[in-house]
Amino acid sequence: MEVRTARLKAGQKAALWATAVTLLISALKWVVGTHFDSKILVADAFHGAADTVAIFASAFGLWLASREKSRRFPYGLFKAETLVTLIIGALIFWAGIELLLDGYHKLFFVPPLIPFPILPVAVSVLSIAAAFFIARKEKQIGKAINSQSLLANAGESMLDIASSIVVLFGILTAYWQIRYVEGVIIILISLLILKLGLENAWKSLLALLDANLDESLKEQIEQTLLDIPGVKSIKDIRVRQAGPFRMVELKFATNPSISIYQAHAIADEIEKQIIQKFTTVESVFVHVEPSRQKKLKAIVPVSEINGLDSKAYCHFGRAPYFVILSIDENEAVIEDFYLNEFLDRKQHVGLNVVKAVIQYNLDLLFTNRIGEIAFYMLKEYFIDIYLIKDDNLTVRAVIDLYRQNRLTRILSPTHTVEEAIVESGEGDEALTRQDDGPAASGPEPIKK
Repeated sequence: MEVRTARLKAGQKAALWATAVTLLISALKWVVGTHFDSKILVADAFHGAADTVAIFASAFGLWLASREKSRRFPYGLFKAETLVTLIIGALIFWAGIELLLDGYHKLFFVPPLIPFPILPVAVSVLSIAAAFFIARKEKQIGKAINSQSLLANAGESMLDIASSIVVLFGILTAYWQIRYVEGVIIILISLLILKLGLENAWKSLLALLDANLDESLKEQIEQTLLDIPGVKSIKDIRVRQAGPFRMVELKFATNPSISIYQAHAIADEIEKQIIQKFTTVESVFVHVEPSRQKKLKAIVPVSEINGLDSKAYCHFGRAPYFVILSIDENEAVIEDFYLNEFLDRKQHVGLNVVKAVIQYNLDLLFTNRIGEIAFYMLKEYFIDIYLIKDDNLTVRAVIDLYRQNRLTRILSPTHTVEEAIVESGEGDEALTRQDDGPAASGPEPIKK
């Protein structure tokens, strides 16, 4: 929060600095225009005064947005900056109408013969330079802190450059007594100003009405969260614009068998990932619901490769092969076969198997025996493990039993590392093993 407050104060400082410079230039235009009877310079001075009000309103909005949250305003005052941007858009639109009317009248105005206006020309050149530096600074800071009002002011300052060039050209054409040119150019610039005012007012209105203004951010958030273990799907992502920041609300689905504590831990990880990766997000509201996937990914350790008629193997980590399949209420489709390439190792066999097969985004495991390391690692990925009591069952039969709710879940490892050592009878050498159970002979290569 301290970083966000600092960013808002930086924007406020830039807006106040721009207000002071714009006010000084506008006052100078008015004094020189009045003294030399330059109507177009006086009109530009009033246009600059409108800009001054808009920029000061931006500074005021950023000041409100930087206030601490309170009991009355638990979400902060970030939308104050959006409200001010709406006002800025209206002021810009009003300035455009004034300039349009002025340009229309000048189409029929014949300027009198006057001496060369050195001072008005110099003030116009100074105004162009000041508008350029103000626009550059506002755009730089506006992008850094994602301030919509500063970016709106930067766009207006860029138009001020064009407007000041028109004013300069108008002063010169008045001296040369050229008709129509000044009026036509002023009308064109006024149309651009009207467009800018409408765009800023419309975007601010949509933000205040909580319209979705950042579809790409939703897609990036969804892609990021799907990589978090336990997140089965992301639903209903909503992004609300609140001044320079965004507020995110989302629902995610996870394994319905996990505990409330585990679901809360996933929600905390989601919030942490979003806040860290997307700096414009101020807060995240997460709702969890049980996954209702129609299709589930399952894995079955098998002793042979024979499609759905492959025989289940008695031990997870020491199985020669694994069948990965997608199942629903009516069918089971084999997606892949995995050859256990870790059987010749003396340690970390189950661990390596889990690391290899976790890429399939599994939901279910069916097995007869599983040791501590493999069990707890699979549970970290929120995979439900079901017990196969009969080693002679085929994959097809296992799936049928699961659909009939005749398989029980394994809630703890079937044996410890020490028990596996006793069973294997390998003495001290077995103490180095991190898997459980005796090694099986290596399988024949898969024939495709």
